[in-house]
Amino acid sequence: MPRHFVYILESKNGKYYVGYTTDLKRRMDQHKKGKGSKFVRGFGFKKLLYHESYQTKSKALRREAELKRWPRAEKKILVFKIKKQF
Repeated sequence: MPRHFVYILESKNGKYYVGYTTDLKRRMDQHKKGKGSKFVRGFGFKKLLYHESYQTKSKALRREAELKRWPRAEKKILVFKIKKQF
């Protein structure tokens, strides 16, 4: 069954980007090459900070839209809360 991913990455200047993909590895490779989104072409790619997977595209896109509405501070809490668990 196809998987759908929502992710948060950090740009070279520290900005966060929220995106959606069905192939996380391919998408990160695109971002590393400066391709795939206008944001990353403009601000560069530093690292993948966080990702979630979903069984359906609609759930993933709803979550992406939700995360895009969050202020940076909330995204940072999400990213670092998950990192502390591991």
